[in-house]
Amino acid sequence: MRKLWLAVLAFVVMTTFANAQTYTALYDFGGDPEDPWGMLAQGPDGDVYGTSNFRGSATSADAFKVTPSGALTVLQSLGTSGELLGGVTLSTDGRFYGTIADGSSAAHGAIFKLTAGGNLTILHSFTGGADGGVPLAPPIEGIDGNFYGTTSEGGSLSTACPSGCGTVYELTSSGTLIVLHTFVGTDGAFPVAPLVQGTDGNFYGTTFTAGYKGNGTIFRISPSGKFLSLFNFHGTNGSNPEAGLIQGSDGAFYGTTVNGGPYNAGVVFKLAHGSFTVLHNFTGGSDGIGPVGGLVEATDGDFYGTTQAGTGGDGTIFRITPAADFATLYTLPGNGSMGGGPGSTLLQHTNGLLYGTTIGGGTGSGGVFFSFDVGLGPFVTFLPAARQVGHTVEILGQGFTATTAVSFNGTPATTFDVLTDTFMTATVPDGATSGFIKVTTPSGMLTSNKQFQVKPQITSFSPASGPAGTSVIIIGVSLSQTSKITFNSAIATNFTVNSDTQVTVTVPAGAATAKIGATTTGAPSYSQSAFVVTQ
Repeated sequence: MRKLWLAVLAFVVMTTFANAQTYTALYDFGGDPEDPWGMLAQGPDGDVYGTSNFRGSATSADAFKVTPSGALTVLQSLGTSGELLGGVTLSTDGRFYGTIADGSSAAHGAIFKLTAGGNLTILHSFTGGADGGVPLAPPIEGIDGNFYGTTSEGGSLSTACPSGCGTVYELTSSGTLIVLHTFVGTDGAFPVAPLVQGTDGNFYGTTFTAGYKGNGTIFRISPSGKFLSLFNFHGTNGSNPEAGLIQGSDGAFYGTTVNGGPYNAGVVFKLAHGSFTVLHNFTGGSDGIGPVGGLVEATDGDFYGTTQAGTGGDGTIFRITPAADFATLYTLPGNGSMGGGPGSTLLQHTNGLLYGTTIGGGTGSGGVFFSFDVGLGPFVTFLPAARQVGHTVEILGQGFTATTAVSFNGTPATTFDVLTDTFMTATVPDGATSGFIKVTTPSGMLTSNKQFQVKPQITSFSPASGPAGTSVIIIGVSLSQTSKITFNSAIATNFTVNSDTQVTVTVPAGAATAKIGATTTGAPSYSQSAFVVTQ
C-alpha cells in the first residue's frame, strides 16, 4: 500500500440555486493516479473506493480509496500499458469487484477482486472468444451470491461485429464463468455499462450500439439466461446509453443516453411497464451536453446526474424528479481548477453528500474527486438487497457505536452486532416483512435509503399432486406479503394468505408439473420439490 502526498484541494463554491448547494473539490488527481473513471463504492470503513486509468502522466492504472474529507490512498497498481478500468462494486464478502478492460495485465480483459488492504486476485481472464472480451464495467453481486456483468466485445464474431458484439456473463461464487447471452447485433451490441438487478430478480442493462435502429438497446435477462430486448433507441429519443440503469423507488427504470434527442446532446429517460418516456432532452446549453454517467436516486426521491460539458463550463450537475422537473444545480466554472468533464455516476454516501469524479481539470488536468451537498441528512444502506429470515444483513452508515436497536419494517431484530462505527450486521427476525431498515443510534434514528426485501420460503405443501382446481396448502416463512403464486408459468388467480406461515391456493387451469413459486415484494422463491399436476 502506498499513500500519495498530494495536497487536498479544498475550494468551495456556492451555487445560486434557490436552496444553495455546495460543490467542494476534495482531491486533485495531479498526475499519478489520474483520469478517475467508473463506478464508485462506499466501503464498510466509510471510505469511497474507485479506479483510475492509465493516461497522460500516470505511470499505472490504479485502484484507490479516498476518505469523505479527501485523503487518498492508492491500494493497488492494475497495469501500466493501456489499462482501462470501470470502477468497483462492493460484495457481501467485504471485497471490491471490478474489471480490467485490456492492456498489459490482461490482453482481452479480466475480472478481479480486491480487499480493502489492497490484496488483488484475478478471478477470470477473458480470451476474446466465446467467453467475451474487453469488460468495461464492474460485475455486480446478485441476491444468489453470484456475480453478473457484461463484456463489450467477444462472443460470436460476425460482419456486424468483427470483434464480437459482447456478452452477458455469470461468475459463480466458486469462480466458474458462464456465458448467459451472446449479442448478435440485432439484439444490441457493445454493452459498456454495469447491470442492475431489479426487485423481480431479473437483471437489466443497456447496449451502446446496434439493435434494430443501431442506436443501442435496453434489455432484461434472468439469472438463468432468458433474454428479452425491451427497447430500441432510434436517435430522436436518445442514442448510445453509456451508463447503467437504476430502478427507482417507484419500480420504474431510469437512465441516460450520451447522444440523441432533438439536439443530439443526450436525454434522461424512464422505462415503466414497457412504456418508454423521455424526461429531459439536453440542449447543449446551460443544462449541459453528454450525460456519460448515470443517475442516482437520493434520499429526497429525486435523481441526480452529471453532464460532461455545457455552455460556459466544463460540465454540469443536475437534478430531475420522477415527474420530469429538471434543474441545473451547478456548472463547473470552465477554468479547470474545480475539475472538468464529470463522467462517473454520482454516489450518495450515507453521510448524505453526493460524491463524484471528473476526468479533467484540477491543477494537473488529471481530474478531481468532489462532493456536492444538497442538504440531505445521514442514512443507512445495506447489502444484499434480499435475505431470508434468520440470515445476516450487512449495514453501512455512521455513528453506530452504542446502537440500541435495529428493525426491519417495524419488526425488531433480536440479534445485531456493531463491528465499527460505520459497519454493523443484523439478523432478519422472524415475522419481518419487506420495507425500510431502521437503526437507532445515540444521535437518532437512521432509515435506509431503499426497501429491504424479505425473501419468502416454501418449506412444504400438501397434497403433493392433483389436477387443476385442487386446493393446496403451502407452509413456509414470510408469506404474509404474498402477491403471486405460480405453478410453472401458470399464475394462480385464487389464493388466500392465511398467515405469515400459510397460504391456501387453487391449482390454476393450464398448470404443469413444476416447483411452486411464491412472490411477495421481490423475486420469487420456489419449493424444493415439484407439485405434480394430474389429469
